[in-house]
Amino acid sequence: MTSLFEPCQVGAMALASRIVMAPLTRNRAPGSLANARMATYYRQRANPATGAGLIITEATAISHQGQGYADVPGIWSQAQISAWQQVTAAVHAEGGRIVLQLWHVGRISHISLQPGGAAPVAPSAITAKAKTVLLVDGQAQFVETSEPRALTAEELPGIVQDYRHAAANAMAAGFDGVEVHAANGYLVDQFLRAGSNQRSDAYGGSIPHRARFLGEVMAAVVDEIGGDRTAIRLSPVTPANDASDDHPQALFEHVAGLLGPMGLAYVHVIEGSTGGPRDHQQGAAPFDYVALKRAYALAGGHGAWMLNNGYDLNLAQEALAQDADLVAFGKSFIANPDLALRLKQGGPYNSPDRKTFYGGTEVGYTDYPTLA
Repeated sequence: MTSLFEPCQVGAMALASRIVMAPLTRNRAPGSLANARMATYYRQRANPATGAGLIITEATAISHQGQGYADVPGIWSQAQISAWQQVTAAVHAEGGRIVLQLWHVGRISHISLQPGGAAPVAPSAITAKAKTVLLVDGQAQFVETSEPRALTAEELPGIVQDYRHAAANAMAAGFDGVEVHAANGYLVDQFLRAGSNQRSDAYGGSIPHRARFLGEVMAAVVDEIGGDRTAIRLSPVTPANDASDDHPQALFEHVAGLLGPMGLAYVHVIEGSTGGPRDHQQGAAPFDYVALKRAYALAGGHGAWMLNNGYDLNLAQEALAQDADLVAFGKSFIANPDLALRLKQGGPYNSPDRKTFYGGTEVGYTDYPTLA
């Protein structure tokens, strides 16, 4: 039986275990710049003997327009490349591997975070029934998202190039690869879903048209840095950030067909509702994840298959026995930098302090105790 703790090859990356640290937004990057505190945070979780075999960074904006939350990092400027280099160096010094998650939030933003106070952009001018995070006097506050404007077809090639440029910048910053965030109701996901995409041009209407933007983004990133250093995150039935579609099975099996020939390092799938029910029995929308993986394989997909959402040791081992390759752990990595060691020993586990999730200092960030 495949063990969670055994090494594996994932695209161009040799991983010491199948334990992945999921992307976790922490709002501790003032000025959109990574910093020494972030380097400490990731280094604490980077030793593959005690922490993650692979770290996926917090979601990182590909452009100023792509920002939607206060104090999140970016990867569009030389200053940001230089700032991230201290993080990648810290992780690699521990023997770890780290990929950067590329993010454009689309309509999940607020005018105060946009260039010139402009409206956020989206496939269609439909305001999300969702909230974002602003920092007021250093305290996180959840506020309603602003009304977006619809992107013109002429603007889309520029955003695709922003993804390409961000991927190149990530490699210059020392990352081992990138993960395109196409989940949780952000821009790529907004194009996919009929609930947020009501366009009548070549990027709206039918499933192939709604998936066109995703295909163009992925093709550009793969062309820039290679498929073996490129990955994607999907969330077929999550309602996060007002994501909705009446036919998710057909939609995401089509997406899997697009991804199959690209030679990706891995596909990262959030099962059920992000941070909520995992399966239909628990209240999540029904979805056949086995059929999704089959569609990917039938299209030539041979990259690793990563699963995510509420995993513990037993569930993770079950997933590996049922043909998953990697398992991502989220909130448990916040409070347990040495999560792999704790999983091996069956605990004990620190409990995360939710009050410190978004914004703040080292409290609830780099001060959780380890076993060693």
